[in-house]
Amino acid sequence: MNISCPSRPMAVLACSILAMTATASHAQEATASSSRIEQLQQQLGEQARQIESLRQAVADQEARHRELQRSLEQEPRTLAGPAGASPPSPTQPATDTASDTSQRTVRVGSAPPQERQPPEVAPLFDQPGILTPKGKFVLEPSLQYVYSSSNRVALVGYTIVPALLIGLVDVREVKRNTVTSALTTRYGLNNRLELEARLPYVYRSDSTISREIFTGSASDNAFNNSGKAIGDVELAARYQFNDGSANWPYLLGSLRFKSRTGKDPFEVVTDCVTRCIGNTTGTGLPLDLPTGSGFYSLQPGVTFLFPSDPAVFFGGVSYTHNFKRSDVSRVVLNGERESIGTVEPGGILGVNFGMGLALNDKSSFSMGVDLNSVGRTRQNGDPVRGSVRIQLASLLLGYSYRYSDKTAFSVTVGAGLTRDTPDLSLNLKIPMSF
Repeated sequence: MNISCPSRPMAVLACSILAMTATASHAQEATASSSRIEQLQQQLGEQARQIESLRQAVADQEARHRELQRSLEQEPRTLAGPAGASPPSPTQPATDTASDTSQRTVRVGSAPPQERQPPEVAPLFDQPGILTPKGKFVLEPSLQYVYSSSNRVALVGYTIVPALLIGLVDVREVKRNTVTSALTTRYGLNNRLELEARLPYVYRSDSTISREIFTGSASDNAFNNSGKAIGDVELAARYQFNDGSANWPYLLGSLRFKSRTGKDPFEVVTDCVTRCIGNTTGTGLPLDLPTGSGFYSLQPGVTFLFPSDPAVFFGGVSYTHNFKRSDVSRVVLNGERESIGTVEPGGILGVNFGMGLALNDKSSFSMGVDLNSVGRTRQNGDPVRGSVRIQLASLLLGYSYRYSDKTAFSVTVGAGLTRDTPDLSLNLKIPMSF
């Protein structure tokens, strides 16, 4: 800025003051301009940091979306909010992201509708609580122990007058221990259909204590036998009929086929001197125990699961048809065979129901009742003499712990409610998904 001043003293002084004032005004304007530039730079830096934070949030949400997509096998879609969780048995959802977005004022996208999935429960019965997703493979090793005991009194003789018996009274107490290790595999053809195969290995041990009264013997006779081999291989398929709703349960249909790959009761040697029918010699017990039933069977069934937070109610109905065998004979001592003819075991009507409750996001507890009614066995078209319909009932308690996203542990304890049901059963399963 150039200011020309006259040569007179007063004018020079006034001119000097005017120059100083102009210079100060120019300095103030420069300072204010520099302050505004710094403010603008700070605002730009803050906006850049916000943009980078939002970009990182979107990247995190996309990563969670891809992880959820892999677990649920769905088509890709935009994810911008947390997926809700609903265990007692429901499938574990994606991690909640509300804490990541609570401090942001900008909302990115919108939350998609939650995909309803069949709930999981601590498994008590053979039917699992959820189908295997499409393309997934589940390997489930298991170990089961069953203990049962029974008492039997056999009267072999005839009476002349009431309360007078001519013959033998055979009192027997039988204790049975069965250990079954199995390897089960399941594969999901799609999200509604899965296939299953089960290969068991069975070890059995029986101890029979008997005393024949009226023979002059005051001691008990012990008879021990055992058997171990591969059991009956099973194949199964399950299909989910519906998606479930607020007022309708999930419905699953199943079809199970059991082979007779195990050693059946007609292959083991029976302790009889000649023939067991009508003969009192020998114990009539097998020297080796069978590991299979000896009959093919087919079991259709329907299972329902009804989630009612925080519980899940479940149950099912099934019927097992045993196919008859013709020209059946069993082996007795000295390599002789006893002809039995055509044998057809009775059908089995099964009903089960129970409830599962989530303890936390990893653990669930279940309890239920398993009922089975076994029909009479027929030989050559007629009911076997002494064969009656048997009622089996068990009270089951189960606990399941999710160790990781791919591995879980499940323990089931069963107690017999009728005399024909095993007294105790323990079952450990470790499903692992791939």
